[in-house]
Amino acid sequence: MRFGRTFEEFEVGAVYRHWPGKTVTEYDDHLFCLLTMNHHPLHLDAHYAEGSTEFGRNVVVGTYVYSLLLGMSVADVSGLAIANLEVESLRHVAPTFHGDTVYGETTVLDKRRSRSRDDRGVVFVETRGHKQDGTLVCVFRRRVMVPTERHVEARGGRQPSRPEPAPRRPPARDPAPPRPATGTTATTATGTETATTAREREGD
Repeated sequence: MRFGRTFEEFEVGAVYRHWPGKTVTEYDDHLFCLLTMNHHPLHLDAHYAEGSTEFGRNVVVGTYVYSLLLGMSVADVSGLAIANLEVESLRHVAPTFHGDTVYGETTVLDKRRSRSRDDRGVVFVETRGHKQDGTLVCVFRRRVMVPTERHVEARGGRQPSRPEPAPRRPPARDPAPPRPATGTTATTATGTETATTAREREGD
């Protein structure tokens, strides 16, 4: 499975369609609002949204939609990134509601080598988010600093910190039952003595 791209792997004009999409629930929206301390009733108060807004229902907070699309793009765009340098523009085009499913795709607009370091470059991309009916809901453009192949290989490859699995140990065997020491008294289930003990008694 691919996770990010090196500078050489980006092609201007390429379109990466991110998969899968994400159905946005009321829980997702409310949790994100509470985590980010955005308590606007448009997102949290169903009674307010129904009676006091043009939408007639809660609208998913736009920063969550943006964050969702950004996260969707990581595997195709910035999984190997050295740094996210800039979000040049961000537009919320249409509202997203609870129960909508968001899909994303990213287009490579431009790429250039770093002017100061030859082991990296900057990629300029545009990510667009659509709902299940094709409605465009969010568009943003960003610049990402990504490594070259040489940079990646010099630092251990694409999974540099992945540990090797420990070797499997053979299953432990149940220990054998202890055998009685020679010359000791042992009694069978019928109460008779062992032969060794009987011979010792006869010699007394």
